[in-house]
Amino acid sequence: MSLSETTATTGATATTGAVPGERTARWAWTFGLLRSELGTTFRRWRTLALLAVLAAVPILIGVAIRVETGGGSTAGGGSGEAGPAFLAQVTNNGLFLVFAGLAATLPFFLPMAVGVVAGDAIAGEASAGTLRYLLVAPAGRSRLLLVKYATTMTFCLVATLVVAVSALAVGALLFPLGEVTTISGTRIGFAEGLARAVFIALLVAVSLLGVAALGLFVSTLTGSGIAAMATTVGLLITVQILDQIPQLDVLHPYLFSHHWLSFADVMRAPVYWDDIVRNLGVQALYAAVFGSAAWARFTTKDVTT
Repeated sequence: MSLSETTATTGATATTGAVPGERTARWAWTFGLLRSELGTTFRRWRTLALLAVLAAVPILIGVAIRVETGGGSTAGGGSGEAGPAFLAQVTNNGLFLVFAGLAATLPFFLPMAVGVVAGDAIAGEASAGTLRYLLVAPAGRSRLLLVKYATTMTFCLVATLVVAVSALAVGALLFPLGEVTTISGTRIGFAEGLARAVFIALLVAVSLLGVAALGLFVSTLTGSGIAAMATTVGLLITVQILDQIPQLDVLHPYLFSHHWLSFADVMRAPVYWDDIVRNLGVQALYAAVFGSAAWARFTTKDVTT
């Protein structure tokens, strides 16, 4: 073998051996960044305040129902029919406070909290002057964006679980627990009811992925974290208003908020899956469209100034 052939072979081997090590280093840096992002996000006072507000909502609902029914009346002014779904059944089974708490926080409180975190993901780094330093690291723009979205999705799950756990604790403290009466009128055991509550919490968390992707996209459009958060929350309110206008009913199935309360169908026997599947499809569509738009914007954005 000639000297040139030997040199070429050695160089190829060295290059081939360097690629796996380089990829390993990149992924190690990516997971390290994810851990750092999660730690930073959940140590912020703003995040802790948002989670505290979310935890307080089911506490207030539970205490209000307890005070209202202290004289033996039913929740909802005695008729047992007023109020949000599941509200009238809380006095019979504290587990229903989980469903009532999620139904009360999902239209605004939960998506608002997610919108704040998502809107600040990229724009907050830009306004703080740390974005260009993050891009110097080996993960690159695509992986940094993926880490930001993964952090936001983790917040979706944690925020939903905070509401559910707070509601379960208050429900167990103030009301009896036992067999669960479904919307269809059948009775299931407490263990099965608890399993359905966990499944509902996961569905609610997934229902927020569209808002998370929208907020992340908005975050790539501006260098101001406050502007991105305000815009995301404003879009959220606008979509909610559009979903309440009857003349726009042709658009309603395509709004990310339209099927949010479909999780109530999990409490039917058998479970009614149609609206749940539609909700998951809409969330996947929003995540794909706005996630792709965020990637296209962020990978071509000038962050050198």
